[in-house]
Amino acid sequence: MNTIEEITKYSKYLRLPGIKSNLKRIANEARESEMNYEEFLRVLLEEEYEIRKQNAIQSRIRTAKFPQRKYIEDLKEEHLPKDAQNKLGKLKTLEFIETGQNIILSGNPGTGKTHIAISLGIKACVEGYKVLFFSVPTLITRLKESRSEKTLRIFQSRLEKYDLIIVDELGYISFDKEGSELLFTSLSLRANNKSTIITTNLSFDRWEEVFKDPVLTAAMVDRLAHKAFMVNMNGNSFRIKETQDWLNSQSFS
Repeated sequence: MNTIEEITKYSKYLRLPGIKSNLKRIANEARESEMNYEEFLRVLLEEEYEIRKQNAIQSRIRTAKFPQRKYIEDLKEEHLPKDAQNKLGKLKTLEFIETGQNIILSGNPGTGKTHIAISLGIKACVEGYKVLFFSVPTLITRLKESRSEKTLRIFQSRLEKYDLIIVDELGYISFDKEGSELLFTSLSLRANNKSTIITTNLSFDRWEEVFKDPVLTAAMVDRLAHKAFMVNMNGNSFRIKETQDWLNSQSFS
């Protein structure tokens, strides 16, 4: 067994995929450029670091359970409502995660609420934050199942640890008293500590239509809106515009 084969064997055993995959190439480059030992080792470790970094990013994105992958770079900012255009630059810095602030994207359907939420979530994954995505119905179902299985506190403790949770489509479906209370309690545990992004088609004065309880609604608004970034997403539907643009680009006989 030659030296390259031995190093490959040790890399496999030590679970160093970057070194294992790139050793021959880097060794050849080192010989051709007369690289010294220290530089050779640095390049090897850099390859290992980059592969592990990319693997970790993809793992965080998979764990987040995004329904689809949407990126900030794909946003057509000129089609977003004005308030979103004005605030997106600040939100893209992800400082809101460091300060434990929430974001509430509120407005009519098709204006980019979910796209912004997911794209910020993916950017957070890339930057090393732990993220989790839920639609409101899915989250409430999980909470109810956890309660019936007597694992509610375990599930809520898990939710508390994520740097960012995205709760999508608040207001599209109303829910019962148990669901309202579970959602309120779970999101309240994160208040002023960890960040939550809420997308909703309802303004605050209509949240009672979903929660069915004025006291609970007031408490929920107070907890979520405290020091939050409020983004007015009322505007023209960019989905309709994109569909129309696509139709216009087609040639029909």
